[in-house]
Amino acid sequence: MNILNQHLPCPGLEVSRELQQLMLRMKGEFMLEDGHSVDYHRLKEGDLFKSYEMKAVDLQHVDLTSLKENERKAFFINIYNALTIHGLAKCPTLPRSVLDVEKFWRSTGYIISGDEYSLDDIEHGVLRGNRPHPSSPELFFKDGDSRLQYVMSSLDPRVHFALVCGAKSCPPISVYSGTNIDSALDAATKSYLGSEMTVDDEKEVISLPKLLQWYRTDFGQTSHEVVRWTLPFLDEAKKKKIEEILNKSDSSEIAVSYNEYNWHLNSVE
Repeated sequence: MNILNQHLPCPGLEVSRELQQLMLRMKGEFMLEDGHSVDYHRLKEGDLFKSYEMKAVDLQHVDLTSLKENERKAFFINIYNALTIHGLAKCPTLPRSVLDVEKFWRSTGYIISGDEYSLDDIEHGVLRGNRPHPSSPELFFKDGDSRLQYVMSSLDPRVHFALVCGAKSCPPISVYSGTNIDSALDAATKSYLGSEMTVDDEKEVISLPKLLQWYRTDFGQTSHEVVRWTLPFLDEAKKKKIEEILNKSDSSEIAVSYNEYNWHLNSVE
């Protein structure tokens, strides 16, 4: 029989590259240079966004089995960030904060390779190696879930500094490629920690970004371990100050504080 409506699987690498190109063009046209703010009103009226929506349909039939792990990591980071922007742009009224959108991370999703993926599924199920949400002990993907085949084989805490949740305090938006994912994640981590970590010399208190409190166990079991994890990503002056504090401490816990998180929408004012 000559089947006329057959939809063949879309090659994963091809779809990933086409989406990357569209995202780069949208970033150049609708986002500030620093990657922190999005002009949602212009974005959703533009032809580029319509082209992106059409290309996103191909995700339903994308073949992910051909992607190597680094390619898959870049693919899902890009999809997470694009889905966040897509979901916010489709809100009937643009919210003041992503927290104003009920269950945004659970209810906003794509069909990818035949399975449903919410933002939470992508972050915690795939990118964090199927680890529980900080507020729940439950694994995202249970035994037998077809999505388990795409889970990262090990936890890479640097992904936290690449994911954009739609808030002002989120990392800036970048577009990632499997060929440079390692150096790009290093750069994203250095940039975020460089701007968010400070040291009070007199009180010997280290201020950390809120992400390191929410996902503390991704970085270490104690505050000492968490802070030590950040050292390779800091400039030499800040690194030296923090090492002095760590070396004085004879316990697993040191004095840290966590910055307030600005949940206002990452929109152009």
